[in-house]
Amino acid sequence: MKKLFLSVTAVALAGSVFAADNNIDDKVLMKVNGKDIKVSEFKYLYEKNNAQQLAPQSIDDYVGMFVDYKLKVADAEKAGIDTTASFLSEYTKFRDELAAPYLREQKVEDALLKEAYDHLKRDVKVSHIMLNRNGANSEAVLDSIRTAIIKGEVTFEDAASRYSIDSPTAVNGGLMGWLPAGRFPWAFEKAAYDTKVGGISPVINSGFGYHIVKVMDSRPSKGQVHAAHILKMTRDMPEDAVAMQKAAIDSIYNVLKNGADFAVVATAESQDPGSARNGGDLGWFGSGVMVAPFDSIAFATPDGEISEPFATPFGYHIIKRFAHRDIEPFDEAREKLLSAMARDGRADEPRKEYLKRVGEKYNYTKLMANAMALRYRIRNAPLDSVTLAAIAVDATPLGRMDGGEITVADAFAALKQTSYPNGATLVAAIEQSADALVEKMLTERAIADLAAENADYRNLINEYRDGILLFEISNRNVWDRASQDREGLEAFFHKNAAKYAWDVPRFKGYIIFAANDSTVNAALKYAETLSVENPEEFVAQMRKEFGKDIKIERVIAAKGENPITDYLAFGGEKPEAKTPRWSSYATCRGRVINQPEEAADARGAATTDYQALLEKEWLDKLHKTYPVKIDKKVLKEIKNSTK
Repeated sequence: MKKLFLSVTAVALAGSVFAADNNIDDKVLMKVNGKDIKVSEFKYLYEKNNAQQLAPQSIDDYVGMFVDYKLKVADAEKAGIDTTASFLSEYTKFRDELAAPYLREQKVEDALLKEAYDHLKRDVKVSHIMLNRNGANSEAVLDSIRTAIIKGEVTFEDAASRYSIDSPTAVNGGLMGWLPAGRFPWAFEKAAYDTKVGGISPVINSGFGYHIVKVMDSRPSKGQVHAAHILKMTRDMPEDAVAMQKAAIDSIYNVLKNGADFAVVATAESQDPGSARNGGDLGWFGSGVMVAPFDSIAFATPDGEISEPFATPFGYHIIKRFAHRDIEPFDEAREKLLSAMARDGRADEPRKEYLKRVGEKYNYTKLMANAMALRYRIRNAPLDSVTLAAIAVDATPLGRMDGGEITVADAFAALKQTSYPNGATLVAAIEQSADALVEKMLTERAIADLAAENADYRNLINEYRDGILLFEISNRNVWDRASQDREGLEAFFHKNAAKYAWDVPRFKGYIIFAANDSTVNAALKYAETLSVENPEEFVAQMRKEFGKDIKIERVIAAKGENPITDYLAFGGEKPEAKTPRWSSYATCRGRVINQPEEAADARGAATTDYQALLEKEWLDKLHKTYPVKIDKKVLKEIKNSTK
C-alpha cells in the first residue's frame, strides 16, 4: 500500500507563504478527539497542498479540509488500524529508512571520505606476506614472523618466499608492485597507506587472509588515462603459434602507422572480446589497474599516439592513448567513495558513533561483570535442557540505560539458532544478540528524539503515518463499501436515474472473440446454459470453460464509439480483424437499449457519485462523533504570518 507524496525538498522549492515565525510553530492550533495538532504540522501540510494546486488556497478554506483529514485519521485510530501488523511493518520500515540519514555522525563520515580521497592522490609500492584466514593460529604465527623480520632475524623477502600463501607474489619476495587506491579490501589499503615507506604494518585481516604489508615506495598519483588496445593472445600457445601472433601484431602496427583507423582495425583484429566490440576502447583507468608493462606503457605513450607492439603475460598489444587527466574532483568522486564504504562496512561507523552519543545521553552501560559471570557459568555447564531452561528465564542484565535494560533472557530469546556445539559458541551468540538488542534500543531512542527535535522529519513521518491510516479507513468506509454494497449502489442509481440519462441508444452486452467461427459458436451455445447474471461471474465461468481460446469483453457503446458494435448492432461495415487469433466474433446477451438500466451502465459515474455520498455521510458522522476545538487566536496568528 505505497503512498505517493511530495518530498520536503519539493515543498521548499515551492516557496514558503509564511513569514519566519518559529514562536508559534509549537503552539497547539486545534484538538481533534483530544489529540493536539501543532501549528508546525498545519503549516507544513498547508504549504504542501498549495504546492500541488494551480491556484493557492486560503487558510480559511484549507482549515476545513484539514479538519476532515484529521477526523478520518482519528476514526482509523479508533478502528485500531494503527496497531495492525501490516501497518506497523510498513510504517516502521519507512520510518527507519527516513531516519537513517539523520542518525549518522557527519564528522566521522566526512573524515572517512577525506581519508579515502587522500589515498587517490598517491600510489604506494608494497610487498606483503599472507597466511590463510582459516588457519587456527595464522594471526599469531604471522605476528611472530613480523617480529623476526623487525629484529633482523630474517628478511621480509625471505619470509615471504618461505611462508606467504600468495604464490604469484611469494616468488618475488612478496612484491605486489604499485598499489592504486580503491582496488583492494579497505583493511589492506589502509595498512598500506598508513605505513611509512620502509615500514611494516601490524597484522591485518583483509577478509581473504591475514597479512603484513611492507611499503617500498610512495609517489603522487599519475591520474588516469583513456586508452584503447589491440590484443593478439599468446597465453598457453606453442612457440610457433606465438611467432605467428608476433608477425600478426607487427603487420597490424604497420597498417596503423600508414593511417588505418585504430577502432576499425581493433574491431576486426583484436582478440580481447570485451574491448574489441568497442573499437578496443578500455575507457578511463588509473595507474596499477592494468598488468605490467601495459600500465607503464599506457601512461608513457603521448596523447593521440600509438605504442609499438609489446608483450604481457596475455599476449602482444598495441595501445592508442586518447587523453589523460588528474584524479577527479572530490565532488565527483564522493558517490563512488560512499559506495565503496557501504561495501566494506565503513558506512556503519558514522551510525555507530551517533548511537554511541545516544548511549551516553541515556547513560548506557555494558555490564561486563555480568557478562564475565555468564561466560564462566555456561562454559562450565553441560548444554542440556536444564541449562537452557535456566538461561531462558535469566533476568541478569547485560546492558542497562535510563528506562530500559537487556537481560540474558532477552538476548537468548532473540537467537534464531536452537542448538550450539559448545558453551563458548552459545556465550558468543548471546553476547552478540545482546549487542544487537542494545543497538535496536538506542536506535528507537534516537528516532524518538529525532521526531521531537526535527520538524521536517516529524512532519514527514506523521504525514506518511496518517496517509496509510487515511487510505485504509477510506477504503473501508467509501471505496470498498461502494463496490461491495451493490444493493445500495443500485438504489442510489435508480433514485438519480435522470442524471445518467443518454441522448442516444447504446448497445449493451458481451462480445466473444476467437480464432474461428466454430469456437465462437461453441461459446455462444455454452453461454445459453449459464443462469448467472452477475457480469463478473458470467465472464469467469466462460473463461473457466474455454480458457485462452476465447476473449470476452463487456461493452456499452453508442453508434460510432466502437467499430465492432457498429457492425454487429448498428448495421455498419465489418471492420478488419487486428489479429488472426481474434478474427471471429459475435455478440452474446446483447441488445440495444435507450437508457441505462443499472449503475454499471452509467460507466462508473454512478459509482463515483455514490462514493461521494458515502464520504459525505461518513464525514457528517465523524463531526458528530469526535470533538474538534480550534484555537481562534492561534489561527489568527497564522493568518497574520502569511505574506
